[in-house]
Amino acid sequence: MKTEKTSKKVAYTGLFAAIASSACCIPPVIALIAGIGGSASALSWMEPFRPYLIGLAIIAIGYAWYNYLKPKTADDCGCEMEKPKWYQTKGFLIAITLFAAISISFPYYAHIFYPDNKKEVIVTNKTDIQKVHFKVKGMTCAACEEHIDHTVNELDGIINASSSFENGTAEIEFDNTKTSKEEIEKAINSTGYTVVNKSEK
Repeated sequence: MKTEKTSKKVAYTGLFAAIASSACCIPPVIALIAGIGGSASALSWMEPFRPYLIGLAIIAIGYAWYNYLKPKTADDCGCEMEKPKWYQTKGFLIAITLFAAISISFPYYAHIFYPDNKKEVIVTNKTDIQKVHFKVKGMTCAACEEHIDHTVNELDGIINASSSFENGTAEIEFDNTKTSKEEIEKAINSTGYTVVNKSEK
């Protein structure tokens, strides 16, 4: 009985570790769906722990599977075998494993939640085109990039928005007769990330 309870706790530990490993990438998608922005980067501090959380999830769920698959001690008393509880079933472990895998891989497919909102911009005078390089604090994955680009593209006059979480930057090309670098900075900050520097290119 003690082993069964341990197996259940270990399986849940693995699941929570898997969810936590992508916790920094999930809020931006929730923010988009809910139409909010301020909390988007609230869990970005967890990004450095992602490899360890993934390792913990794999070990914990692996141990739960080991407990399930290891040979059971034969029942010598002839007693009627008790029906296994739901958390002792193969279906439960499969569900936990699949959900953990989906959670861990979330940063790699999060972009599908962001619809393409890029608008065609007609520029009558090329001298009106301006390109600004923003240094942005708080991005940790591709979902963060998508969140910023999607928000900036909501503004009028945006020709191209390209963010990079690896470099911590956002390169924005725009028509300065329709929007301004101040408005773009405000849009970026509204996502929950923070512009720490900007320069024209």
